[in-house]
Amino acid sequence: MSPRTRYVIDGKLTPAPEHVSVADSLAFASGDSNRMVLTVFPRPSADDVESIAAAWELHPLLVEDLRNAGQRPKLERYGDVVFLVVRAARYLDDIEDVDFAEFHVLMRPNAITVLCQDDRWIDGQEIGRLYENSRDTVAHGDFTLLDDAHLLGLGPEAVLYRLLDAIVDGYQPVLRGLGVDQEQIETQVFSGDSAVTERIYRLSQEVIELQHATTSLQDVVASLRGGFERYAIQESLRAYLQDVDDHLTRVTTRVLELREALAQILSVNATLVAQRQNEDMKKISGWAAILFAPTLIGAIYGMNFDAMPELHWRFGYPLALAAMVGLAVTLHVIFKRKKWM
Repeated sequence: MSPRTRYVIDGKLTPAPEHVSVADSLAFASGDSNRMVLTVFPRPSADDVESIAAAWELHPLLVEDLRNAGQRPKLERYGDVVFLVVRAARYLDDIEDVDFAEFHVLMRPNAITVLCQDDRWIDGQEIGRLYENSRDTVAHGDFTLLDDAHLLGLGPEAVLYRLLDAIVDGYQPVLRGLGVDQEQIETQVFSGDSAVTERIYRLSQEVIELQHATTSLQDVVASLRGGFERYAIQESLRAYLQDVDDHLTRVTTRVLELREALAQILSVNATLVAQRQNEDMKKISGWAAILFAPTLIGAIYGMNFDAMPELHWRFGYPLALAAMVGLAVTLHVIFKRKKWM
């Protein structure tokens, strides 16, 4: 799928030529300080990476990172080029799974490029469903980044912050879905459902993956904030990133709470399982003791020795049966009182 390119002049969208090359778009952005270009690669191929590397004159290590997906969020600087890896998330309630979409972002003065590594946009929508390259309108997928003319006038950093803000806001529905599943799991635990343990483990794994994404993104935001003075970031953009940081802090706190809650639920479930097993063992032991008494009497009188007391006694057989029943009933009453049965 061809990349989607947007030209911005003084914060306003300007028609961009169809199928414009990466080098030509950079040349346009370099023509004046009030210009900016945003390029989104829906499915970056090896050729796309090569064309980006040549036009941006990227460091070989950075090119290697662009070729490899499956990375945690991070921020690296190569001269005037900033490289970020960020991960958006959505919750699939039907299978109780957190689905991540990875984005590689390149930024330099007057230019920003977003490479979608998982065929999905920030909101989880498939890239193929987004509008094709449009010359003078904001497509559905671009609306998140390009709908504020004031911020667009502040340069590519504003677009980057809008991207981060959209990703962080996307974590909220995920947290709500995980919270609902946590409540359902608590109900299962106290109802004695034996299948709940596996569900706890699976949900804990999803929470851990989300925690990795959010904590790593916190490091990225902290690195951006650390460069405010050095790279002369405008005050309005600093306030915007601070807002993103505040939202991310709340998300990270909630993720930590979920992880701790699931750990506690798992501990409670293990305790309840152990209690139920103890109750079962009590019942098994009680019945074993009850059955042991008549078995002992039957074993003694089943040895068939000639010289045994009461062996030829008329009342020996009914008395043995009565002893068996009496002992069994007595033990059953005792165990009942001790709540073993």
